Amino acid sequence: MENTNNVTEFILHGLTQDRTVAKVCFLLFLLFYTTTVFGNLLIILTIRTSDLLNSPMYFFLSYLSFVDISYSTASAPKLIHDLLVEDRTISFVGCTAQLFCIHFFGCTEVFLLVAMAYDRCVAICKPLHYPSIVSPRVCRCLVAASGLGGFVHSLVQTLLVFQLPFCGPSNGLDHYFCDVHPLLALACADTHTVSVSNAVSTGLISLGCFGGLAASYTAILASLRTRSPKGRLKALYTCSSHITVVMLFFGPCIFIYLRPSSTFPADKVVSLFYTILTPMLNPFIYTLRNQEMKNSMKTLWSRTVRRSEE
Repeated sequence: MENTNNVTEFILHGLTQDRTVAKVCFLLFLLFYTTTVFGNLLIILTIRTSDLLNSPMYFFLSYLSFVDISYSTASAPKLIHDLLVEDRTISFVGCTAQLFCIHFFGCTEVFLLVAMAYDRCVAICKPLHYPSIVSPRVCRCLVAASGLGGFVHSLVQTLLVFQLPFCGPSNGLDHYFCDVHPLLALACADTHTVSVSNAVSTGLISLGCFGGLAASYTAILASLRTRSPKGRLKALYTCSSHITVVMLFFGPCIFIYLRPSSTFPADKVVSLFYTILTPMLNPFIYTLRNQEMKNSMKTLWSRTVRRSEE
């Protein structure tokens, strides 16, 4: 197939064409993005400066916060900018980079959530062997493997989409960022093979990750049968934040990507959950339910205040 691209830029239709609604959305999403960046930066800073938060769980959490910032940054600034301007274009190269970054950080987050589930499984099921099984070296390897897996997945998705020709004259993407399904709708070639390949790739990753999560929590529930009611509640409480994040992230992603190449009016709204809302909510989910994090943040704040007064 000859790859002939007459399209040098794409036009993002965005969330709304109503200028009044757009201004309201601008303020709302600017607040969301600012909260995402500062909230996750606070988690990273707290973990890095606290002597108490040195367990593998917090090691993974600090990297999850970094990925959340990066993931949201791949789409939110462009969305916020486009809500106030008439020109919503994005260059061909910019669209390619955005698609790659969104899938890279999104897939990396999925693998990190599986690694965190494994960490909780070992901590609850084999507490005496936990330090030796989930050692610092193992933690670094799991984070590196998550990043590598995200890179390979994103590279495959990007190459599959952009090896197609975009001949024009239509170059309008009915979305607020460059994604697979809206781009396939503009390709001037048969996209069935690419669509199936995309669904298979995403499906295999989702199935594998779901299997890892299910196995981890099945083992946790099995080990809790021998514990007292108080011990069960304590163990489940330590997993509740992770379960909440998994549900918020996986649900919308499955709705968007585990289907043939098609777009629905609800896609843009659903995409907001995993690109904007979940990265913003993660700091609240992990801190409001975690006394160690709250105490360390108070210590960090007190230390900062003392230094400012000196």
